[in-house]
Amino acid sequence: MTHREPHTGPELARLAGLLADETRARFCLALLDGRAWTAGELARHAGVAASTASEHLSRLVEGGLLTQERQGRHRYVRLAGPRVAQLIEDLSAHAAPSPPPRTLRASGASEAMARARTCYDHLAGRLGTAITTAMLDRGLLQRATGFALTDAGMAWYRDLGMDLATAPRGRRPLARDCLDWTERRPHLAGVAGAALCRHALDAGWCVRIGSQRALRVTEEGRRALHDLLGITYGAAGAIADDAGRTAVFGH
Repeated sequence: MTHREPHTGPELARLAGLLADETRARFCLALLDGRAWTAGELARHAGVAASTASEHLSRLVEGGLLTQERQGRHRYVRLAGPRVAQLIEDLSAHAAPSPPPRTLRASGASEAMARARTCYDHLAGRLGTAITTAMLDRGLLQRATGFALTDAGMAWYRDLGMDLATAPRGRRPLARDCLDWTERRPHLAGVAGAALCRHALDAGWCVRIGSQRALRVTEEGRRALHDLLGITYGAAGAIADDAGRTAVFGH
């Protein structure tokens, strides 16, 4: 029986080196939307040549951060799984804040991302943290030792048509906290977070906007958030609970 040694300094340095390049970091951040991108799409997103993108993507695939598949002449890549997405999001949350946007368009895109977005396969931004806080306030979640769904929380999901007790999990936790890089507070991840995000998109509560991870909450979504969790989602992105505590969820 062989004994596997713990990771060594050089191994950690190689992993860190994969994300030490700005182009590769941009690729990984873009792929936090949970979807597969073509090499050409990522090249245009990062503003690099196709040959440069291909070289960087090969390194990320070889390093285990991305997986790839080919369909015809297109090469599609995505993050290798939830653990990689968690690593990217956690690093983003600990990075220094970005400088203020210089153009009106960039400012609008930045605000849209802060207001509501996907974080791999769960909800983030002010929307994600508002939902998480409301679930904690209502006893659907508890965080004595990290996030955990209560019996009331499991029943709440069942009422929405999601039986998390029978949902495939693999090694993924049912619920975990994920530090939000814009709000600096946790939002719900894990199987429960992914299920809620999928339901929000399928039920039309949210729709994707632009080519990045930003979401827009629809009128139907605003009604559902208020009816289910007492959240008021204003047109300008201000979010308040049913007691009017805007500061709980906003900036």
